[in-house]
Amino acid sequence: MQPVLFYGVPEGCSFGSIVALEWLGVPYRLCRIRMPEQVSGEVFRAINPVGETPALLTSAGQLLAESMAILNHLGVLGIDKGLAYPQGSRGFDRLNAMLAFLNTSFFNAFSPLWHALEHGAEGIEKDVLTRYGREKVAKAHADLEAMLRGREWLLGDERTLADAYFIGIARWAEVHDAIDRRQFPGLDRLFRRLQEDPAVRFAQAIEHGERAQGGGGFAGHVGLDDALRLVGHEA
Repeated sequence: MQPVLFYGVPEGCSFGSIVALEWLGVPYRLCRIRMPEQVSGEVFRAINPVGETPALLTSAGQLLAESMAILNHLGVLGIDKGLAYPQGSRGFDRLNAMLAFLNTSFFNAFSPLWHALEHGAEGIEKDVLTRYGREKVAKAHADLEAMLRGREWLLGDERTLADAYFIGIARWAEVHDAIDRRQFPGLDRLFRRLQEDPAVRFAQAIEHGERAQGGGGFAGHVGLDDALRLVGHEA
């Protein structure tokens, strides 16, 4: 069966998994999950009890949650394309280290800003969360800029699944007006390069509900009720 990626809108970190699937070129379908109302509902919790996207229904019919786990699962399909590396290799370790940083420090830096936005913080609370969030985002970008070390891509001369995950999170800087990315020239170049990537443009169109022409194996959307039946649940 074709895998199904459950992706969150608007601005979900699952964006990176859509880009990864496009780069891999494998057949897949998508299931659109609205945030916060649908993702936190009982129906979607049959897919992921935590109530978060992304989640993946694999080609073997198994459910998998968490971006890092999903990207590692998909990575097996991208070894020949240089998007991932065999387990036990130096490349595999470096890719996992970068994914771990993106999944923890880089992602988490935006948490205060998301909290302020999603919970309608006002006054002093909003000011404190915004200041704290911007400081965390700036530090995470400075750390990642140092890790980049002038390379074209996060791990070297070729793109990997880490770059796909990066672009899905890095765009949050504009959502929250958190930083001026030009302070970090290496990351700014990487971000701009990825913005021109056809798979990134495809994922943007998908998120915005626009007509999207992919270059990978996108086989269309499936509704949540139909996806539930694929995994043996009823809505």
